[in-house]
Amino acid sequence: MKYAIIKTGGKQYKVSEGDVIEVDRLPEVTGKISFDQVLLLVTDNGVIVGKPTISGEKVEATVLGILKGTKIRVAKFKSKVRYRRVTGFRASLTKVQIDRIGIVKAKTEEKTVKVEKTAKVK
Repeated sequence: MKYAIIKTGGKQYKVSEGDVIEVDRLPEVTGKISFDQVLLLVTDNGVIVGKPTISGEKVEATVLGILKGTKIRVAKFKSKVRYRRVTGFRASLTKVQIDRIGIVKAKTEEKTVKVEKTAKVK
């Protein structure tokens, strides 16, 4: 199982190839986009941990569209002074499908950890 943890819009997302995720709205882009802030990469060969990112690694994706998130209701209230305010908010999101997770040999600044399967204990 191959997956990566990427950072975009101040948030971190765990992605695999073929996943469809909604991220904070990206600048007006259509077609292909690449995320270059890869924090962690897990493959069959092992785990690559970035410090803080893995240099040279990219996750390529296709932009599927721009949409709005669910409505959030924000209410302010102070007792005994007749103060009530209600506002709403809908986030602008970009829907993205992950196409490819790149694999490059680990550099000296990253740490590579070999993952071994252990036998199940009954």
